[in-house]
Amino acid sequence: MAASDDIFDVVIVGGGQAGLACGYFMRRTGLNYVILDGEEAPGGAWRHGWDSLRLFSPAKWSSLPGWPMPPCDEQWPPRDHIINYLAAYEQRYRLPLRRPVEVSAVTQGPHGLCVHTDRGDIHARAVISATGTWRHPLMPAYPGRETFTGHQLHSGDYHTAEPFRDQRVLIVGGGNSGAQVLAEVSTVAETTWVTLEPPRFLPDDVDGRVLFERATEKWKAHQEGRRLDTDDGDLGDIVMVPPLKEARERGVLDSVRPFARFTTNGVVWQNGEESAVDTVIWCTGFGPALDHLVPLDVLEDDGRVVLKGTRAKKAPRLWLVGYGEWTGFASATLIGVMRSARATVNDIVQTLDERS
Repeated sequence: MAASDDIFDVVIVGGGQAGLACGYFMRRTGLNYVILDGEEAPGGAWRHGWDSLRLFSPAKWSSLPGWPMPPCDEQWPPRDHIINYLAAYEQRYRLPLRRPVEVSAVTQGPHGLCVHTDRGDIHARAVISATGTWRHPLMPAYPGRETFTGHQLHSGDYHTAEPFRDQRVLIVGGGNSGAQVLAEVSTVAETTWVTLEPPRFLPDDVDGRVLFERATEKWKAHQEGRRLDTDDGDLGDIVMVPPLKEARERGVLDSVRPFARFTTNGVVWQNGEESAVDTVIWCTGFGPALDHLVPLDVLEDDGRVVLKGTRAKKAPRLWLVGYGEWTGFASATLIGVMRSARATVNDIVQTLDERS
């Protein structure tokens, strides 16, 4: 049996932006809770972004609940500004974080659920999983990838372009990360951008704030049964931040369709032509990092959990926040996670009151 200080009403697994947003609302409830963070310091997944990573929207439109992000001298807040904001946020609200704590599993327990960590077991009446996606990078299967002798890395491990100077680099992935990495690496290397479809670039004056407003209107229309016959961009389209505008001037934003297979020292294209390649940077996204939930038998074949709201249908003491649209509208964004976090905490309070 765990010691009394290791029994909580609620355990939040994950100390990034989703976990902090849940903590903000949890602190108002009077419930005993703790946030477990596997990182060494504040910042969540932002700690692992590349050095030049920036937000797509102004600081005031990129805030967690309760406290706006402080103004930034630059229009597009850099990664370190976001990390500093998250660190100050958890201090401002005195959120009860423990770090670094690695969670290996969540199982059924005598108090509801048991969270197994490298610092011992913690018992909880309810668990919020908010581990995000950074620890689950996705790389598509290509024939011959295992025999390719060049260097391969995911965008989650990319930091700066300098190690690739004078190389031949394939950048795979048509989202914002692929575009930004391409813009940077192309200044020092010979680059080829590989995307499934031609990338969709937003107008120069459209930023994350405008995208969020558009996405919110679409979400409201869906909730109300209305149909919007518009195709004016969404949260997945490419925002023309300054480095991309500069890359456009250099003529490097053109992409090609996927190659057919790898060779030992390069790739073969669909038309049979071969290209030598030194490095492949996979900007192909992430999946939900949910290995800790395997013992609860809640994961479907697609790696997700079937939910009612944000509550797991197969494990009624488990909630999930911040993994993407399937866990709440825009819940993987700084400004968008508030709605899901608030609804989750309200649902937990009601559920625990009923069980009491």
